[in-house]
Amino acid sequence: MLTSTDPDYPRFHLAPARGRLNDPNGLVVVDGVYHAFFQYGPGFPQEKLVHWGHASSADLVHWRHHRPAISPDSWYDRCGAYSGGAIVHDGAVWFHYTGNVKTDAGDRESYQCLVTSSDLVTFAKDADNPLIAGPPPGYTAHFRDPQVVAEGDHWRMCIGAQREDLTGCVLVYHSHDLRAWDLVGELELPDADGRFDSFGYMWECPNLLRIPDEVTGKYWDVLIFCPQGVGPIGDSFRNIFPCGYLIGEWDGRALRGAGEFVELDHGFEFYAPQTFARAGHEDDAPVLLGWLGNASEDDQPSLTEHGWVHLLSVPRRLTVRDGRLRQRIAAPDLDPLSAKAALSLAVAGARVRGDVVQIPELTDQRSFVLDLDVDQSAASGWQLRLASGSSDVTCRFEKGSLSVDRSATRYPHGGTRTIAVPGDDRLRLQLVHDRSVTELFVGDGQAVFSLRSYLEPGEFTVTITASGTLAVHSAVAVVTG
Repeated sequence: MLTSTDPDYPRFHLAPARGRLNDPNGLVVVDGVYHAFFQYGPGFPQEKLVHWGHASSADLVHWRHHRPAISPDSWYDRCGAYSGGAIVHDGAVWFHYTGNVKTDAGDRESYQCLVTSSDLVTFAKDADNPLIAGPPPGYTAHFRDPQVVAEGDHWRMCIGAQREDLTGCVLVYHSHDLRAWDLVGELELPDADGRFDSFGYMWECPNLLRIPDEVTGKYWDVLIFCPQGVGPIGDSFRNIFPCGYLIGEWDGRALRGAGEFVELDHGFEFYAPQTFARAGHEDDAPVLLGWLGNASEDDQPSLTEHGWVHLLSVPRRLTVRDGRLRQRIAAPDLDPLSAKAALSLAVAGARVRGDVVQIPELTDQRSFVLDLDVDQSAASGWQLRLASGSSDVTCRFEKGSLSVDRSATRYPHGGTRTIAVPGDDRLRLQLVHDRSVTELFVGDGQAVFSLRSYLEPGEFTVTITASGTLAVHSAVAVVTG
């Protein structure tokens, strides 16, 4: 189906023209161009074989699709070219990924493989594949998603794994040539008092990153991973599989001082994030993309009506502040605080007292980023509502909490969810809406909530209401159509 005639197809989120997209893979920046690879089923749902899709962008807003980069056409990946990462080395991009095989007997086999490219047009599978021919003793074939980075005089690979007792962990390997890999052992968490010894049955998509503290300048080591099998804890981890992070200090074998496992995105859809590799910029704050989807949740309107499903988040720049990650929009042309095309909105300076206040500049504008700076000290609660026809998404704020209700959309899965957010009197909110997807960045990136927001045709409006008085100090937006 033509995406140009599809009212749900996003303007600035990366989505497939057809088929199924999931995990971002091999994110890399070369000559100033961002290349995003991703798990891609071009024949989905009739055919579920997974390739690596490929798109590129000079500004993280406009994406150009290319031919698939890796196809599952070898014995060691014949049932799927699964997730992995990228590094830039010796004039080429090196992609390590997992080859998935299911035998005729129904058993799983996992192989860690290598593809290289000098031009990001042609991609060559390494003659020595598979580089790691299966998991080490004591671990099952749930052994996948390699992340490779330079570390001192060697390369480090982190791989998501499952022990034979069906608990999850991360395995660490070292190499001096990116081909021959030696097992170091499990990534250790010695100061966690055993809290993560049986934390889920499989740890997918591990990323061990150096991220700067925006106040002190110190670099923290942050382990982002997806522990399958961890159920809800309070208002967190409500999706089928969770995604979160630990912050500590890496000593080559152990992440020391790691404390609480914190959910990365509290929304209905978020999983398997990855950051861009960029040679010569390893000390920059990393830029992340996440999959705004969940396993086994493909029955969405875009698939049944237009033949595609799922997309990636807006790019997010990561920093640390007060021991937690901050996530902010990384594309300058999308951030209303930096974009040259940002519009000042008439609601700025308004005092909302019970009446419904419409933001007229956003009427019938279904792709935009809205930035609000409000004083909620005199309001017992307030809400921001996106509506079209008889459908709507409602975001209700009370001091210290946010409730998002999508039960009146064309994809009501999950209904309403409530999370903790900063309870300060003065609150900054950035709301990203792009046709059928919404992302909220609350409290200058302290809390993030993402969701698919399929609305009906009809006049589209954005309104604010309040109980008490809500003072809108500033309101700006980037509108893309």
